[in-house]
Amino acid sequence: MTYANKWLRLNFSMMQLGAEASGVMALRMMKLAGGGAAAAAEAELMVSEKILATAEIQRKAWAAAFAGASHLTPQRTVALYRRKVRANRRRLGA
Repeated sequence: MTYANKWLRLNFSMMQLGAEASGVMALRMMKLAGGGAAAAAEAELMVSEKILATAEIQRKAWAAAFAGASHLTPQRTVALYRRKVRANRRRLGA
């Protein structure tokens, strides 16, 4: 694969992530708007997921840098976030 195609693939993956994330955001907003214990639990889960995902990305980025594979970090980062978004979409019922 040429250099340009890698960036094109990354760009496409990022666009997909944005589209998928917007759907999950809408599902979350509906759950939060419902209020109650379920909304409070969702809000806590949302924050904790973001903290854990950031820590996981940082750990993997450092590991890749030390292994001499830091050029793979952007695509791996987007792939990890897309997996997290898909899991949230399934959990929220879409």
